[in-house]
Amino acid sequence: MATETKPIVMTKKSPKVKISASTIISYAALIILSVIWLIPIVWMILTAFREEYVDGVFQGSVSSNFYPKGFGFENFRRLFQETQFLTWFTNTLIVAIFTTILSTLMVLMVSYAISKLRFKLRKPLMNVAMILGLFPGFMSIIAVYYILKAMGLTQSLFALVLCYSAGAGLGFYVAKGFFDIIPSALIESAKIDGASALQTFVKIILPLSKPIIIYTVLTSFTGPWMDFVFARVILGETNTSIHTVSVGLYLMIHSSQADGTMFSTFIAGCIIVSLPIVALFLVMQKYYVSGVTSGAVKG
Repeated sequence: MATETKPIVMTKKSPKVKISASTIISYAALIILSVIWLIPIVWMILTAFREEYVDGVFQGSVSSNFYPKGFGFENFRRLFQETQFLTWFTNTLIVAIFTTILSTLMVLMVSYAISKLRFKLRKPLMNVAMILGLFPGFMSIIAVYYILKAMGLTQSLFALVLCYSAGAGLGFYVAKGFFDIIPSALIESAKIDGASALQTFVKIILPLSKPIIIYTVLTSFTGPWMDFVFARVILGETNTSIHTVSVGLYLMIHSSQADGTMFSTFIAGCIIVSLPIVALFLVMQKYYVSGVTSGAVKG
């Protein structure tokens, strides 16, 4: 009588994941650093919505309590109704938009020329640009101010756009790295087909350069949006209607330092100013990272 043999079923054991002590320490350190980094942001948000009253009087100064006793929109109401914040915000937006357009065009054109064209002063120009990039821009602010003053351009938004975008072409290194990875055969084919240099750049190169264009737009926009030094010196203090957000908020908090009643309103303004930058990076983060990594090649 034949006996039935049961098939042997081999069960796969799940591999054990070994977590080393160094990995645990690294994650713990990252968590601690993240909490430390987030504490000021949380404090700013709580302060912006802080609504505390003492004897019926609104307290807009610094409070020793991390967590507010009350929440509301009083700080934002004061910001829009008792200050010129909307005017400052509009001025900053105008300067940032025009600077972004001019800076992006100059950076892309200069980087494309340095990457794909060969001329005698190419290497010296790259070396000079690298050396100049080692020095912070505010070192030239005194000379820039007197030049603008001699031309009668101080205390104007046009002067700010001119300052922010004039030297943008020197920051071509990242965009040049991106253009270096575009095959030169495409340019040669366009030349054979009779396309001019401008047509090649506009119709062939730019459609392939979306990541680096977005990267350049973001960096060009954040510069004038967050700048204080150039705006403070060039715009001055007298004409508040042409101030940018950074200058306006600084003068607002500076004028109320005696009683500190506008501090929480100042924080509310800082929160609003940060929203466009956060939104841009969240929407364009994928292209921003792609532009940085694609441009990080040896040229």
